[in-house]
Amino acid sequence: MPEFTTVRIHADPQAPAIARLVLNRPERLNAINGAMPGEIRAAVDWANAQDSIHVIVVEGAGKGFCGGYDLSETAEKHVEHPCQQESYPWDPMVDYAYMKRNTEDFMSLWRSPKPTIAKIHGAAVAGGSDIAMCCDQLVMAEDARIGYMPTRVWGCPTTAMWTYRLGPLRAKQLMFTGDVISGKTAAEWGLANFAVPLEELEARTMAFATRIAAVPRGHLAMHKLVVNQVLLTMGLEQTQMLATVFDGITRHNPEGLWFRRFAQESGFKAAVEWRDSGRPIPEGDEARALIREIDARRGSGS
Repeated sequence: MPEFTTVRIHADPQAPAIARLVLNRPERLNAINGAMPGEIRAAVDWANAQDSIHVIVVEGAGKGFCGGYDLSETAEKHVEHPCQQESYPWDPMVDYAYMKRNTEDFMSLWRSPKPTIAKIHGAAVAGGSDIAMCCDQLVMAEDARIGYMPTRVWGCPTTAMWTYRLGPLRAKQLMFTGDVISGKTAAEWGLANFAVPLEELEARTMAFATRIAAVPRGHLAMHKLVVNQVLLTMGLEQTQMLATVFDGITRHNPEGLWFRRFAQESGFKAAVEWRDSGRPIPEGDEARALIREIDARRGSGS
């Protein structure tokens, strides 16, 4: 089996036609670091190279599926990063190249000729929801949570899957509010195939995967290509390009820079609490004034 630092993959001993791809940073709620997107793609490539494997189940180790990007340390520091540039002017193409690579790595789950199933417990939020929705099918615990809270400030989902999975009405609802929904609601809205009590999640996922795995892999690949072609014809790739550019803008416009400065001064947890609370988020000239105040305090050492 291949060895990675952020994920594990293996054929299930009880069901060798099913690969288990496990996001494996449980001490960080499986948060996405620099290595994880590429390792997801490499793990998917490995599974696709095994003739005996017909289905890939994606899941998270520990308390949840994936808590999004691992930002708690970088967001609190004044650091240079392609996605958090402190220098001026901001270089959007450096940001775009970094995030587009991650998007393409996550999309290996969508492009895989072998069906992919996200098995979700706990949280699949922010970037974690991108990973989940790049999978073909979702099976969720009823009390699991999925959503993209950074749409309130400092983020735009780069995979742009919400509209294609939910339609414009519900997608706009979640993008405008940054709300998180339960597995039960996700199933009611048609985002998840099934929502079951947590204790039944493993059995329900494996029963579903086993049913699919009984179909010849060539047939599965053809059916998946036909359905995927519909989304491509609708403009999925162009939408992802726009979303990835906008994601960079959200982190470098006045509102995004205010969020970063507030996190650097007060801590990422405090910034997230403000973001998710529903309090008005400073924008435009108000955000610029607060940025200047924070920078002045930093410069004076107070």
